[in-house]
Amino acid sequence: MKLDDIRREYLYSGLSRKDLADDPIVQFKNWLQMAIDADLNADPTAMSLATVNAQGVPSQRIVLLKNLDASGFVFYTNLGSRKAQNIAENANVSLHFAWLPMERQICVTGVAEKLSIAEATRYFLSRPHESQVAAWASQQSQAIGSRVLLEQAFEQMKNRFKQGEVPLPSFWGGYRVRPVTIEFWQGRANRLHDRFIYKKVGESWEVERLQP
Repeated sequence: MKLDDIRREYLYSGLSRKDLADDPIVQFKNWLQMAIDADLNADPTAMSLATVNAQGVPSQRIVLLKNLDASGFVFYTNLGSRKAQNIAENANVSLHFAWLPMERQICVTGVAEKLSIAEATRYFLSRPHESQVAAWASQQSQAIGSRVLLEQAFEQMKNRFKQGEVPLPSFWGGYRVRPVTIEFWQGRANRLHDRFIYKKVGESWEVERLQP
């Protein structure tokens, strides 16, 4: 295997300042809709969430974007998970979206804040029943002896909640990442990629082109 020989040119598209909306959330929604319409056989809402704990040790994982508006990017998780523990220690996070067939990336930096119980409940009750049950069955990020034990816990919770509505677990909720910067990256030939970064200044956004 010769990894240094694996390369290709990026020729899908270009990006100029005139192509960009003044509001990065509008621009993000435009690109997200393009990714959805392109039917990339992937999860277009998948994003890598990077967190750092109190000791400065980083970690990443893929989560799904579940809402987006002017106030930020929303995802949900177990509040006992490693990501939630990291956020409690350091609320500064990064999000990364990669739509590689379109040779596009978006990088977001911002501050994560916990959603209200009401907002988390609204989303939780919209999930499929089995997903609601799974949230009760898993102590996310905790060690477990085997998959059999996990499946047994799931079956126990299925039996517990076989009648009626599954309530929101006290250990489950969501976060909103309020963006500070949002960078749009478009691959170009000869590695001369187009990069534009929006920076929050007061209540408005400034845009700069970055060198590749």
